[in-house]
Amino acid sequence: MKTNQATKQSADCLNSLLRGELAAADTYQQAIAKVGGQQGGEELQRIHLEHCEAAATLQDQVRRCGCDPDKTSGTWGAFAKAVEGTAKLFGNAAALKALKEGEEQGISDYESALADETLPTECKTMIVSRLLPQTRSHVAALDRLMTINA
Repeated sequence: MKTNQATKQSADCLNSLLRGELAAADTYQQAIAKVGGQQGGEELQRIHLEHCEAAATLQDQVRRCGCDPDKTSGTWGAFAKAVEGTAKLFGNAAALKALKEGEEQGISDYESALADETLPTECKTMIVSRLLPQTRSHVAALDRLMTINA
């Protein structure tokens, strides 16, 4: 059985991933407000929804650890604001590039979480089978949108 320290460490890892998903959801919401009616808007809405679903899944996992899930994106929120500012100043192509960089950071975060020995197997399975492939598909979708908007 896990010790309390290991359970807390697992919850901390999951909360870190959760903050990233909350920030991503916020960022996509802002991008949709800017480009939602244009070509690719539906794709951005789909990705936004997937980030919301991932956040809900991670919240459930944190609760299973007996801890409270974070409710805000914390420092990740600053990234969301930077993307919004980028879109206003430099247009859609720069915003899409910033969204892609955020997704790549998400991939890195998920890969790092898989190395956490305290993270329960069911959490690692969820990351490997669902969250990581989904995030990788977001990168591919953004690459397609950048090609369309080039």
